[in-house]
Formats: sequence, C-alpha cells, structure tokens
Amino acid sequence: MPALSTGSGGDTGLYELLASLPAQLQPHVDSQEDLTFLWDMFGEKSLHSLVKIHEKLHYYEKQSPVPMLHGASALADDLTEELQSKPLNSEIRELLKLLSKPNLKALLSVHDTVAQKSYDPVLPPMPDDIDEEDSVKIIRLVKNREPLGATIKRDEHNGAVVVARIMHGGAADRSGLIHVGDVLKEVNGIPVGDKKPEEIIQILSQSQGAITFKIIPSIKEENPAKEGKIFMKALFDYEPSEDKAIPCKEAGLPFRKGDILQIMCQDDATWWQAKLEGDANPRAGLIPSKHFQERRLALRRTNVQVQPLKIFNRKSSEETVECEEIEEEAECAGHNSGVLLAGFRRSFRLSRKDRKTNKTMYECKKSDQYDTADVPTYEEVAKYRWHPNEKYRLVVLVGPVGVGLNELKRKLLISDTQHYGVTVPHTTRARRSQESDGVEYTFISKHLFETDVQNNKFIEYGEYKNNYYGTSVDSVRSVLAKNKVCLLDIQPHTVKHLRTSEFKPYVIFIKPPSIERLRETRKNAKIISSKDEKGAAKPFSEEDFQEMIKSGQIMEVQYGHLFDKVIVNDDLTTAYNELKTTFDKLEREAFWVPVSWVHS
Repeated sequence: MPALSTGSGGDTGLYELLASLPAQLQPHVDSQEDLTFLWDMFGEKSLHSLVKIHEKLHYYEKQSPVPMLHGASALADDLTEELQSKPLNSEIRELLKLLSKPNLKALLSVHDTVAQKSYDPVLPPMPDDIDEEDSVKIIRLVKNREPLGATIKRDEHNGAVVVARIMHGGAADRSGLIHVGDVLKEVNGIPVGDKKPEEIIQILSQSQGAITFKIIPSIKEENPAKEGKIFMKALFDYEPSEDKAIPCKEAGLPFRKGDILQIMCQDDATWWQAKLEGDANPRAGLIPSKHFQERRLALRRTNVQVQPLKIFNRKSSEETVECEEIEEEAECAGHNSGVLLAGFRRSFRLSRKDRKTNKTMYECKKSDQYDTADVPTYEEVAKYRWHPNEKYRLVVLVGPVGVGLNELKRKLLISDTQHYGVTVPHTTRARRSQESDGVEYTFISKHLFETDVQNNKFIEYGEYKNNYYGTSVDSVRSVLAKNKVCLLDIQPHTVKHLRTSEFKPYVIFIKPPSIERLRETRKNAKIISSKDEKGAAKPFSEEDFQEMIKSGQIMEVQYGHLFDKVIVNDDLTTAYNELKTTFDKLEREAFWVPVSWVHS
C-alpha cells in the first residue's frame, strides 16, 4: 500500500485526505477505468457529507464541555440554608439576595435539565420481519458504467431473494462486501422481497451512481477465489444473447471458435466464469460448462442427421477416385498457367472405387483426446514452444480436391528439400521396372498389409484395382526422424487420430476462394478426371468448382474445430507465402496446444 501524504502540518482532516486520495493513488493505478472508478467513488457527494458529519462528531467528542454536576438547583438551596445559619455580613446578604432571584433559579433549573439529558443518537428499531439473530448490512456501491457483476435468484425453500453468484473481477467482487448466499432485502430503499428477479435486475440497470443495498449476510463462509490457471480453447461459437438457458444474458461472455478462454471459476456445474485470454478487463462472464454444452449438443444431434463427408465425382454420384494409378495430379491454383502437375505421387489419398470393405481409416487406441472431436465444446490447452532439440511438429494439410494442396506442397519441398519431407506410401501392387522400393512406394505383400491394418499401423488406406494403398504411422516417424518437417496430406476425418503428444500436429485447412475467383484463376487450368483410365487432364468444369466449394464448406463445418490455420488459396503465390510464414512462426513462437501434449 503506498504511503499517503497528509500535508506539511500532519493534521489534515479525514475530509481533506479523502479528497486528495485519488491524485495520490494515480501513479499506482494500472488502467484509466480504475482511476475513473476511484474519482467517482471518492467524489460522491453523499460520501463527503458523511465524512463531514463524522469529523464534526469526532470534534465534539474531544472538545464538548462536560457538566461538573447535574443538580445545581439543589446545591443552591443547600447553600442558602447553610448561609442563613451564619452571622450575616454584607457579602452573605448579597449572595442570599442573588440566590433568591427567580431568574437565577430558572437558569439553574435549565442547567440541571440539560446536564441530566442524554444527547447520544438513538438508532431506529429493527424491522418486524427480521429475526433478532439476523444482522443487517447496509452496503453502498458506486456503479461506474459497468454491470455490478452479481446474479440473483429466489430461494426454492423460503422464497427469499439471494445472491446466486459473484462474477470474478466485477464491481461486487472487487468491493468484497457482497457474497454468495446473501439475502437481498432492499435496493435504493425499495423492498424487493415480493419482486421477481427480473424486476430487481431492471431496478439495478436503471440505477446510476451510488446504489444502496440492505442485505442479510450469508452464514456460509466463502473460500477466497483463486486466480484461474485453466485455459480452454473454444471449439464452437457462442452468443449469450441467443441462449435461452443462461441465467443472465448481460453477464454472458460471447466468444468465437478458436478463442482461448481463461476459466476463472467452475463452482457451478452448469455455468462457468471465464474471460478471454489476454483481455485487460478483469471482469469474468458466464459461459456454459463443458458438461452442460456437451449434453445440449448431444440432444440436438439426436434430432439432426449429420451429413457424412463425401467428395462426389462430377459426372456421377460415385465417389471420386484419387490414387497412384493416375500418374500425375493437376490440382491447380495458378493463373493462366495451363496444366500444373504435382510431379510426385507421395500425396496419397484414399481410393474408394471398387473397395471390398467400407473401412476408410485405421482404428486408433481410444483416449480422451481422440474423442474430443465427437462433441466439440472446449479443449484444455497450454502454451507450447518448439525447441531445437525436439523433433519438428507434424504439419497436416487438408482441403477439397482441386484446391491446390499438392502444388503448395511441391513448392515447399522445392524451396528446401533438406528441411521439408513427405511420407512414402505403402502398396501391395507389383513394383514396376523404373521404381525403387522405399522411394516411390514401400512395396509389401497383401497379407502383411492386412496384418498392419489390424494392428492400427495405417493412418488411412484403401483398395484400388485389387491392390491396397495406404499411409502408415511409421512413414511419418521416418520423416521426423530425419530432422525434417513432415508434410502430410490426408482426409480431415483422420486428423483426430494423429492428435498425440508424439506428433503434436499443426493442421492447416486450404480453403477454396469464391466461385467467381475460381472461374478467373482456373480458366486455363486442368484437372485429371478419375473416370479417365489414361489419366488425361481436362479443363475444370462449373460442376468441379461447385463441388470444390461445397466439399470445403462441409469440411469446415464438420472438422473446423480441429483446424489451427485456414488459408484461402485465392492466389498461389500469396497462399504459399502465407503458408511459409506460418511454418516459420511454428519454429519461433509459442502456440496453444492440448494440455496433454505439454504435461504428458
């Protein structure tokens, strides 16, 4: 606490000290909002009046004369009787004459009346509706253009209006005068016992300046709230004004998917108190708890059939085939550049044509972190910074067919072949004369492939023309072991199975631009048709553009909570530069990751 100067004389009164207090505290106040609060509070006229009364009473207590006796009239009578028994001289005769005068007798009588009367203040009687054992507190708070930060409810048992919660960092919390469980009797002199909580909130919202509360303190002892050290990443958008279940819309905290929330209080199983990470405002707001939000989403999903993610072939309802049998992909994102070919085939995607089973991804060991994507609400996170003595984080690229994933990945590989690497897919087909095992593909038997599938060794796999193709977990480990950044291009539904402390994946969604921009940038580009056995490149059709945008929208809706970064491939060079900048930041800056990746 800073030392307060009381002036050169050292005898400055409380009123003068109070008036000078905000100016003396100014160097120790962090924000303008707090300084304005101090000026408003210490400048309140009613407070100044109370201080002046206090000083007058204090002065009176020190300086007021005290009567030497309470019976001056009786003393005068006793003196007259005693003087009359003495020999009379001129002085005695004069004194007896004065004591017998009516005006002196009246003066002495008034003195006795004043001396015998008590002038101490008399407190008003206790209200009849309050038990003798209850103590009443009168609290006066200054409302400084902010909510008071407290919610109320009616007690189910006795019908009393009680304080339901105190919002962390709000005016009520900072005052330390109002507590959970306190019974509210009056607001600004208005009895509230027969009013609904909504009516009381209306009174508070319309009140300005100082607000006076009459409360009966709660018997329950509160433990001091600890500063929240729990951080959650929001996996959904939330707008309290649209939430019918929230107890007080004004107390709600709106947030967007991807925001980091600092959880300040979890005492209520239904409504947590939180604030946005890094927000200088000390006040917390209400958000639905993880359990409550999961329960609500689960109930909604029972009535809504989620559309499965499918990428349809542009000429039929059959699912698109993308596999190594198409010699080169032409996922284009350039401007008027003709056919842009990827030039490598390590970007394996699932072949779904002619497959004998409907399994499209391997099953992983079950864990909480894998299951968080099933009902996206919150994910507890912590700050993580990559260190040079660690393996690089896995980088996962996802996006719809034709958006330019392979072209962006190829540019990254060309920019630094020693820093970036891609996985080598497995296949059961026969090796061709110009191929080398472990370069284009890792060639294994069908029996071994199926055994590895059963042992959960594949991230994703599929079957094409009676041959299996797949991307293995070990192929990712192999790239990382070479001290390279592994660029992995997979379907979004397999991302959650890679979200482990071993890989710490950073997921980038390559999003298509508007259909007008697609028409402009892809008008001379071509894409390989999966229906063409020769793998001939054909111009993009209007249906291709519509499918690309629709597929991207479905990906974002269903798996957007798993994406760490979204890059719109409006222009290949711009998208590449943004991608490269993101990679550089991954190696320099701290990022929020699931807490299990840091503390496992």
